[in-house]
Amino acid sequence: MDNSTFSELLEMVTPFIFKRNTHLREAIPPSQRLSCTLRFLATGANFEELKFITAISPQSIGRIVVETCEAITLVLKNNIRIPASEDEWKATSEEFEKNWNFNHCLGAIVGKHIDITKLQESGSYYFNYKNNFSIVLMAVCNANYEFLVVDIGSNGRVSDGGVFSNTLFCEHLQENKLKLPKLDYLPGINCKIPYIFMADDAFPLSDNLMKPYSQRNLIKEKRILNYRLSRARRVIENSFGILLSRFRILLKTINLSPEKATIIVRACCHQHNYLQRKKMDIFLQESFDTENILTGEVEPGSWRSENRNLTELQHAKSRNSHSTAKEIRDQFRHYFNTSGAVHWQDNMI
Repeated sequence: MDNSTFSELLEMVTPFIFKRNTHLREAIPPSQRLSCTLRFLATGANFEELKFITAISPQSIGRIVVETCEAITLVLKNNIRIPASEDEWKATSEEFEKNWNFNHCLGAIVGKHIDITKLQESGSYYFNYKNNFSIVLMAVCNANYEFLVVDIGSNGRVSDGGVFSNTLFCEHLQENKLKLPKLDYLPGINCKIPYIFMADDAFPLSDNLMKPYSQRNLIKEKRILNYRLSRARRVIENSFGILLSRFRILLKTINLSPEKATIIVRACCHQHNYLQRKKMDIFLQESFDTENILTGEVEPGSWRSENRNLTELQHAKSRNSHSTAKEIRDQFRHYFNTSGAVHWQDNMI
């Protein structure tokens, strides 16, 4: 974060820091509190390590970080905002078509486990399938690496299908409360189909949620659909790559309670959007997966080479999807193999 961005954020959070009822308010000025918090988020250094840099006790740093992250989220809360109208959703879809050659797409969804330290009284409540303790960050992003929705705090033990089904986003999607665009035609397709969100195998296939075909015995047309879907879904993986490059605390085991870890993660997500809109992703180009459409090679972002990456949600067991959801996916398959084809896709499968 450059000096001007730090100063802007400091000006916004200072009034909220002074509202906190804490004995640290006078002794440690807002600029030092924000600087200490951002260093913690950016490096993942523990409180003992920060003590030698800041000359603040670990106990005080613990309070400072949580309070300042709450202030950051409060002042940046409007930076994560789901589209509120059909026109806004259509504008999001147009960006996916422009940037990723995927029509009728409203967002890409993924879920990741954020490791936390085991609490003695928690038992196996936060124990996930990788034998770690975690909370789950589920996010939906647009075509420009910005989060539209974040849901944080589900315990790692929850079944991965349960993570999504228990979110407010899923509830509103199922109850048609998101004001999504009405069914419409794709070019060359003679029936109206829904706008969709892209997901992976951790999520259920539904009318508005599309995931790839099973990899078994795929015909060429299905491989094409899978390629086009995975190519566009790379935007959410790249969003996480940028997030992890900026906030390395997320690559560490967060040594705080689940409630406080949730506050930390939420502040990181809000800052991510804030920095994206200031075009600060130009400093993080190496965080992106990049594709050579002539050779089909994908150069992984630097975040994938970390010794520790975020654990994916476990792929859901095979389940019977509603027939209309399968038909909708087949319509997209037909489109991407006919009028929606791109000239390089045969080289990629």
